[in-house]
Amino acid sequence: MPTATYTALATVTLATLNSTVSFANIPATYRDLILVASAKGSTSNGGYISYRFNGDSGNNYSSVYILGWGNSPSAFSGSTSNESFGRFGNAGTSDFETTIFNINDYSATNKQKTALSRSNVVSLYTIAYATRWANTSAVTSITLSPDSGNFASGSTFSLYGIVA
Repeated sequence: MPTATYTALATVTLATLNSTVSFANIPATYRDLILVASAKGSTSNGGYISYRFNGDSGNNYSSVYILGWGNSPSAFSGSTSNESFGRFGNAGTSDFETTIFNINDYSATNKQKTALSRSNVVSLYTIAYATRWANTSAVTSITLSPDSGNFASGSTFSLYGIVA
């Protein structure tokens, strides 16, 4: 069985503050997508990063999450449903946060899409989201936005296609 390989599709590195980052015209030639981000927000409250597939702003995204704080033995979990965006990770203001975002079977047109993200600031927390997009369209674009404010200069976003 061949080993899956990553193909770099696009990278965006912000030179200035920006309210969104988008990847468009994503080819349907891969099995899965992986988006790797190193992002920081511009406002003091940080907050989550949202995403939309294909510009879909309908209430078609539902997520479950788990959050662990620093060295605390406790974890917190919860869920959201029927939101107009999916949840990607967080954009704190003190450190760049690393997020790895897997979009499974993104080009399939016979099933709803699932996405998994894992995000952390080592000294503060780790958070993971599993999201369902209630749509069977192939993912052809992804737009990311911080909950408030902008992405900070120096934030980097790289999209990869995974060959099965």
